[in-house]
Amino acid sequence: MANQTKQLAGLLSSEGVKVTLVQTNRPYPHPLFARIKGIRAVFRLIPYILELWTVCKNVDCLHVMANSGWSWQVFAAPAIWVAWFKNVPVIVNYRGGEAEVYLQTSIKFVAPTLKKISALVVPSGFLQTVFDKYGFAARVIPNIVDLNRFAFASNKCVRNKEAPVIVIARNLESIYGIDVAIEAIAILRQKIPLVKVLIAGSGPLLESLSKLVQQKALTDNIEFTGKLTPEQIAGLYAKADIMLNPTRVDNMPNSLLEALAAGLPIVTTAVGGIPYIVSDGETALMVEPNNPEMMAAKLEQLIIDGALYEKLAENGIQYVQQYAWRQVKQQWLTLYEQVTA
Repeated sequence: MANQTKQLAGLLSSEGVKVTLVQTNRPYPHPLFARIKGIRAVFRLIPYILELWTVCKNVDCLHVMANSGWSWQVFAAPAIWVAWFKNVPVIVNYRGGEAEVYLQTSIKFVAPTLKKISALVVPSGFLQTVFDKYGFAARVIPNIVDLNRFAFASNKCVRNKEAPVIVIARNLESIYGIDVAIEAIAILRQKIPLVKVLIAGSGPLLESLSKLVQQKALTDNIEFTGKLTPEQIAGLYAKADIMLNPTRVDNMPNSLLEALAAGLPIVTTAVGGIPYIVSDGETALMVEPNNPEMMAAKLEQLIIDGALYEKLAENGIQYVQQYAWRQVKQQWLTLYEQVTA
């Protein structure tokens, strides 16, 4: 979401739109505050609301990037209410992959705030369906992919079938299923001993996942690269053969779109909004979540079958064109004009 925010702000600015970014996670005034729960929220929330109050004096529209859980209550909801009080139209750009679970238990708290907005935008048909269940109409405007950054790799099959390179670009959190991916690689290594996996991301499970890699004797096969910049991610894709997405919960992962732009065939779980953006056997190979055996089998199939590899790569390149800025920008500009009219 942070990358999409930064990218959208820059592209809108290039179109002549004046954009002011209000950061939700500014540094604390003193490192001590970061260690005290409750207190740290106050020291971050008060300056945030004051900045919103000032910004609303000088803007025609407030574009709120929103997520589920406490992110909604602490950051999105205050922004919406400040804008409503200041009579500034609000577009909520909701991106939480756990929206369905969150709204089931919290719609009574979320609904009064949503009724104050001018437009609800989601990046996928999946989230549009979720909000429709609760009577809120959402417009789909897809994520943006920088097709210049993620240049198409022209290889029509795995470069080295004896030592294929697989990339995972997800944070090290339980919902993203990195543990399942490690189990799958342990199975795959029995047939392809030199398989290499690069896991790009950071998170609280680094220690436990590293221990699992050691337990499975995969230290020569799996590398944790840490958090990478978008440019570094593009470089990682350029030297990879396959993208693996083992997530348990998801909305519209931009990493999949970037992999398609880079010409990387994908093996992914079919959860959340993923079936809305890729098709099994056409632009990706889909597997059940928490099924390392199936995941390993699909990876092996893609490594061995050059015709399938080429088909997925070429279809992915064609499909991802709709996410280029030249295709998406008019949707945003039209919406801004509508809500500010």
